[in-house]
Amino acid sequence: MEYLTAVRWSPYAVGIGIGILSWLSFLISRKPIACSTTFAKTSGMIEKLFRGKKVDLKPYYQKEKLAVDWQWMLVVGIIIGSYISARLSGDFNRQWVPSVWASAFGGGPALRIAAALAGGILLGFGARWADGCTSGHGISGTMQLAVSSWISGICFFIGGIISAHIIFKIFG
Repeated sequence: MEYLTAVRWSPYAVGIGIGILSWLSFLISRKPIACSTTFAKTSGMIEKLFRGKKVDLKPYYQKEKLAVDWQWMLVVGIIIGSYISARLSGDFNRQWVPSVWASAFGGGPALRIAAALAGGILLGFGARWADGCTSGHGISGTMQLAVSSWISGICFFIGGIISAHIIFKIFG
């Protein structure tokens, strides 16, 4: 099982694995793989700690019930799996600022944290606006040949290319 200790896995093997996981998800749970709804539900759970039952009155949370469900556990599994993979490959290290970022913007963590926070907010807003994220649209939706998911997938790539260009060509 030498592949488990590799720092970088074959994108073909990973793509096949995600495809099989998607099939199993539909077969077993009758639901697509998706992650962004989990973050919205988690924010609702946190809000519920402070505002109580008022949160249940919001239309979004009436549609998306606040519960630890299989998608929530999928996100937890992604985090745990990433940690295990990094440990097995010997690539785990504690760093606030990756070397590519440090060479372009300096080694201070404040700008990195601010950029990550802003990016996360924009990503979350976009995922809710599009009614899905890269896993919901890009994997599950395109597998079902949904036109909206194919359009979203194309836009993900275009947005990623433009963002990388702005970050590393103009500011870097």
